[in-house]
Amino acid sequence: MSFAPVPPTMHVPPTRVAADTFVIHQVQPALGQPLFVYLNSMVILGHEPVVVDTGTPANRETWLNDLFSLVEPEDVRWVFLSHEDVDHTGNLDQVMTACPNATLVCNWAMLERFTNCFDFPLDRCRWVMHDESFDVGDRILQAVRPPLYDSPTTRGLFDPTTGVFWAVDCFATPLPDASMTIADLDQDFWYEAMSLFAFGALCPWLSMLDPQKYGRFVDTVQGLDITTITSAHSPVIEGPYIERAFNRIRELPGLDPPALPDQSVLDQVIAATSQPPV
Repeated sequence: MSFAPVPPTMHVPPTRVAADTFVIHQVQPALGQPLFVYLNSMVILGHEPVVVDTGTPANRETWLNDLFSLVEPEDVRWVFLSHEDVDHTGNLDQVMTACPNATLVCNWAMLERFTNCFDFPLDRCRWVMHDESFDVGDRILQAVRPPLYDSPTTRGLFDPTTGVFWAVDCFATPLPDASMTIADLDQDFWYEAMSLFAFGALCPWLSMLDPQKYGRFVDTVQGLDITTITSAHSPVIEGPYIERAFNRIRELPGLDPPALPDQSVLDQVIAATSQPPV
């Protein structure tokens, strides 16, 4: 295995994925491998615009510029926080300050876990749990926990008006090229990459799950009228790839966990990146 210095984070302009729905992107090179990982968030520009997660602090200026190129700060009415990880909450304080008319959609557990990092304005909060909904004027959005997640506070977001499901960290995959779509990926690579993320970064206990109980929950989520899957760490998934993605994550409890990078890999990365580039 060879290692190279990590190139800088790349900017990809926001992309329209459905009517009134845009994904804001950040692309981060993977450490030690010629791969790239998306760090996405989303905006729904309906009657009452919704910001879905708030990007990373490392990308703050660009992320805020992208967001406010799509919607004026005073027009934002809702900020939906899927969970408290830093790549989803990185600009939360800045958004809530810049958007005085916004209500923060969160939950009790998120406040308990994250209140030491963010001063939640309780009078501007609304607690929405899994399988609950909230009205944003021209549509009713449903909070739905995705099948895979790394925080117990997690809720995804389903928009029945467009069929877009924000799957948070579920379906995460690295990419050999940041410009690739899911259709461009070799299927074996995609399946193995989803497995690596699932076992290594999201749910290391997958092999301990009851496959039948887990499968029933996957069926419930897949049973939504989903036409487009957006998530934090994947290109958009649509068409026949939606069924393939669900089929893959349904298989995971029966698979052997992949080998994950250990200290020997870190040693190699440090040795390679400490040398000046050739």
